[in-house]
Amino acid sequence: MKYGKIAVALALAGVVAANADDDAFNLKGNVQTQVTKSINDKDNNFSSGWIRANVGGQYKSENLDGTIMLRIFAPEFGNKNVTDVKTDDDGNVKATKSAQDKILADLYWANYKWGVTENDQVNLKVGRWKTDWSQSTHYGTYVDKDLTKRGLWMRDYSHNALELGWKHGQNQLNAMLATMDGNANRGYLRVEDDMKFTFPLEVKVAYRGNLIDVVQNTAYLTHRVAAYGSFSIIPNLRLYSEYACIYTQDDDISTDAPNYIAPESKYFKPGIYYQPTYVGLELPVRLVPVMNVLLSNLMVEGEYINDRQIMTGSKKEIDDWAWTVALVRNIGKSKLQFSVYSEDEVSDVALAFRLTSTIK
Repeated sequence: MKYGKIAVALALAGVVAANADDDAFNLKGNVQTQVTKSINDKDNNFSSGWIRANVGGQYKSENLDGTIMLRIFAPEFGNKNVTDVKTDDDGNVKATKSAQDKILADLYWANYKWGVTENDQVNLKVGRWKTDWSQSTHYGTYVDKDLTKRGLWMRDYSHNALELGWKHGQNQLNAMLATMDGNANRGYLRVEDDMKFTFPLEVKVAYRGNLIDVVQNTAYLTHRVAAYGSFSIIPNLRLYSEYACIYTQDDDISTDAPNYIAPESKYFKPGIYYQPTYVGLELPVRLVPVMNVLLSNLMVEGEYINDRQIMTGSKKEIDDWAWTVALVRNIGKSKLQFSVYSEDEVSDVALAFRLTSTIK
């Protein structure tokens, strides 16, 4: 087990805790269990499954927020075997394989805040964090998502970035420069505006483009624009939707150039538009007798992505349409999530379950 990484993380948390107000620093942790089952998968009890722990700390103050979170998996859950090669004194080579623990530096960021006026605040954020617009955790956040990935809770869109933000009233505008390598030779600009209104409406718009790629490299530019809206018709009855346009410029560049880098995703083909969209409805289960005891949230969603089969390069049948029904139940500090959703074809049904037990 990689005790060194855990020791460093705990040491950092201890340093912050020693220098922070008692009510400003909090340890955080939970244990999550997830399993999925495809009806078409007749070879396994579950199609996938894992148990993991998330542990770290969060600091909050008037001028600074910060988070450090580790994600820990046991060797049995999705870890690749590591090959160890040894040579004895006679020159004989012996290779052994062993499964390894997997400890990920999932989140770590610091956010500095300054009040400019009574209604305005600017912030500077640096580190690694996630963005997520999804509701039932199936669809959305197309400005960041890999459209070829399908299935439950595909929402880990992480950024290693420097971000400048401006908050005016209920409106939050953020602009980040994110890097995908240690030299900042690959990366992108991402701008997001989150608008909340006094009436029950929320609108988000965002742009992402790999503008850093072309500074030191020969590369195609891909532009992603997305818009999200959510409106509560009556309490607990909400309609929400997201639309995006993804376009790769049809530039005359040489793919044989020594500094050429391929697009971030294989389906980013020059001159082709992708327009993913989904519509969701959250139903007022809390107003229905019996249902309000069984469920906290019930969401139904449908998604459409044009040319999904061509995009994935698959020879098997893949529908452009997809659907999901998500059920959520909160019990104290625990959350149970159950989903029924379609896989490659609309008729391919899969089931998924996740239990999140919050410790702190």
